[in-house]
Amino acid sequence: MGDGDKKLLIVEDDPGLQSQLRWAFEDYTVAVADDRESALEMVRSDQPPVVTLDLGLPPDAANATEGLQALEQILALAPHTKVIVVTGNDDRANALRAVGLGAYDFYQKPVDPDVLGLIVERAYALHRLEYENRQLQRRAEKSPLEGVIASSPEMVKACRMVEKVAASDATVLLLGESGTGKELLARGIHGLSQRSGGPFIAINCAAIPDTLLESELFGYEKGAFTGAAKQTRGKIECAQGGTLFLDEIGDLPPALQAKILRFLQERVIERVGGRSEIAVDVRVVCATHQDLAQLMQKGEFREDLYYRVNEITLQLPSLRQRSGDAVLLAQAFLQKFMQERAKSLRGFSDEALAAIEAYAWPGNVRELENRVKRATIMAEGNRIEAEDLELAAPKEDDMPLNLREVRERAERQALQRAMGLAQGNMSKAAQMLGISRPTLYDLLNKFDMK
Repeated sequence: MGDGDKKLLIVEDDPGLQSQLRWAFEDYTVAVADDRESALEMVRSDQPPVVTLDLGLPPDAANATEGLQALEQILALAPHTKVIVVTGNDDRANALRAVGLGAYDFYQKPVDPDVLGLIVERAYALHRLEYENRQLQRRAEKSPLEGVIASSPEMVKACRMVEKVAASDATVLLLGESGTGKELLARGIHGLSQRSGGPFIAINCAAIPDTLLESELFGYEKGAFTGAAKQTRGKIECAQGGTLFLDEIGDLPPALQAKILRFLQERVIERVGGRSEIAVDVRVVCATHQDLAQLMQKGEFREDLYYRVNEITLQLPSLRQRSGDAVLLAQAFLQKFMQERAKSLRGFSDEALAAIEAYAWPGNVRELENRVKRATIMAEGNRIEAEDLELAAPKEDDMPLNLREVRERAERQALQRAMGLAQGNMSKAAQMLGISRPTLYDLLNKFDMK
């Protein structure tokens, strides 16, 4: 059953109520299950958008144990499905427990078809909106800046600079701490450039031993050294017509810096053991977490090479400098890891979100991703807590005294948190904030968070 199908699964063991509900939902394609196992079988095969679930199911229809177990298993199999639990008049406690386990809503017997129909219609409409939002997110993932999630002014500015420099063929130097996403933006520069149809070749200058780095970059001729059994192209040649990404260029050995400089100046290379020059047409993007100016003063990095690689320099902010982005990234990572592990969680607790916002993130985005991944595996409840992330409860921040600054900071933080919790769903974010959609758009424009 696709996300767009207007289908309904009714889990009910009373034949009379089954018939009544079939008649009440004649506008839907209705499937009926009378016990937990048959319901799970239908969910596995169809993943229905909406399910009505009677908590009193056989073989223990007098209690809610079987129904609650069915609820948990349905949400584990189809986390996007909206489950409406139907309970007896005197079973409010179990109804509230079901909502706590992830049910969309509950309805108490006796059944009024009009009221239940309204609840089902609202659940279906929400499911449809969430489905459309996921489709938009999938399309966004195919954009040239794939994987870049940001609403902070600092990172938005960096992304806009990427869009500007991508159109040229200038050599770009990306500066930033480890884990800030330098390779993601390098891929964005390639994807937005006229070379996007060509290859993107990345090499980490710090990860390859000095003795092998030259042959990796420039290639080698047969017999150039022991083990060189055939002619082999290097990374620079492999990037012909595309983009070469030299990561951690600050760790480039001094002996190789002269050869890289000649390649950047002349756009020609010689393979190790070769005699002839090979012309190459390659756009170069470099990155480092080191201070190249300081390395120059120490004599560890050539000054002429420095001025060749930084025709355009982009400084990437650390995660602690990206106000509000940590929560957005955490939500995105949580969704990713839940899908990978077919695990259903209800997001982060308020304390966990506060801890994410307050933590300095010395390891930047990479550290955040690792902590969320570990928390997704280790969490015992249905929400991720601060201790699951191994983060301490935050201390109260110093607030500015200027009322305008206080108001703008609070508005921005509320917007960022709502957009993160709503995962980009504008209607849901507006509802959380208690404002209309036009007002939400106005605020997003005001803080340049479009």
